[in-house]
Amino acid sequence: MASHLDLEEQEQLDELKHFWKRWGDLITWVLIVVLGGYAAWMGWQSYQSKQAAQAAALYDTVERAALSKDSALLDRSVSDIKDKFASTTYAQQAALLAARVYQDTDRKTDAKSQLTWVIDKASDEGYQALARLRLASILVEDKAYDDARKLLTAKTPDAFAPLMADRLGDLAMLQAQPAEASQHYKNAWKSFEPNAEYRRLVAVKLAALGADPEDAPAVEGKK
Repeated sequence: MASHLDLEEQEQLDELKHFWKRWGDLITWVLIVVLGGYAAWMGWQSYQSKQAAQAAALYDTVERAALSKDSALLDRSVSDIKDKFASTTYAQQAALLAARVYQDTDRKTDAKSQLTWVIDKASDEGYQALARLRLASILVEDKAYDDARKLLTAKTPDAFAPLMADRLGDLAMLQAQPAEASQHYKNAWKSFEPNAEYRRLVAVKLAALGADPEDAPAVEGKK
């Protein structure tokens, strides 16, 4: 009986040796790849978390500088967060905040630079659209109407379309083009949600032009 068991055990060992001889290298490499991939994924997650934490801390510095109107600290911290964490939303928010401070303190060139950076570098289309709106307003002040129009007619998320149309209406009014302004305002009015407060302002602009918003044709994508 013991001899019989010994033979079975030997056969099993021989089969195992044969199996490992045939597939052992492949199994080893598969394990290396799987474990290596897992380690890389864990390392990337750790890196991402560390980056986010550092970016958040630096954004806090940007906020403090903006509130205290410490221009030197603001300049330095915004530059740092853009250089080190450009792909994070914190960097995009910091640039938008800095642009607002620069605009309020008559540093128009610096405001333009920050907004342009968001337009060119931001991964979030909403931030890009917001930067276009604000930069277009500055360009309108500078009477750079053609450049402003390019920004306002660029592809944008649907949520920003009515604001873009409203600004285009304002731009047309500045260029003494009331018919074109009326059409832009009508497009904006149709695109806003019915209960949107801004929609009432657009209606006032249309009334000043003697236009009825209800006469507006359906905006593309709307019913």
